[in-house]
Amino acid sequence: MMKRYSYIGIAFIILIFGIYAIPKIVNKFNTPKLVTITKVPPFEFINQNGKTITNKFYKDKVYVVEFFFTTCPTICPKMTESMVTIQNEFYAYQDFGIASFSINPKHDTPEILKQYAKDHGATLKNWNFMTGEQDVIYELANKGFTLFAGENSEAEGGFEHSGMFALIDKQGNIRSRLDEFGNPIAFYDGLDPKGVQMIIEDIAILLKE
Repeated sequence: MMKRYSYIGIAFIILIFGIYAIPKIVNKFNTPKLVTITKVPPFEFINQNGKTITNKFYKDKVYVVEFFFTTCPTICPKMTESMVTIQNEFYAYQDFGIASFSINPKHDTPEILKQYAKDHGATLKNWNFMTGEQDVIYELANKGFTLFAGENSEAEGGFEHSGMFALIDKQGNIRSRLDEFGNPIAFYDGLDPKGVQMIIEDIAILLKE
């Protein structure tokens, strides 16, 4: 009789283990499908080291794009913190990079951008903080990426912009996973830990392509 109860106990343990283990196994092999949104248009700006950076710099690299400004008092510090998390995850990968475009280029000179990078722990070799003509940057943000950026005297800091990150593959295409309804999410929320985790997972997928 005791032996029978022992078998029942073992079976119960196996059942409980299975309930918790199966979702993890399923998730492990449930690789998101990444679709193409559009091609990144050509760009040419100056980075924090005074060097000209174009699309060619990111050829054969997976990279993440954001639009920000150094004096932003609201969402930018959180966005930068999220980018540093992403940086640290892929620090050893030569084919990974980050592109941060300032939407306040009149203030954000290469020298200011370099200090900002230093102050926030942005040490990845392929992380460029870029500045240039404001109209050109806004066109890249609003038309090239469809990530809103604009001046607004009533907004804190004088500017408004999206807190979303764009993910670019090695061929220069904006890529994203699909949502639960099968629609492209297009961009990843740089202010939400879940969004940051999703883009980390999808960067790993693109690096293997």
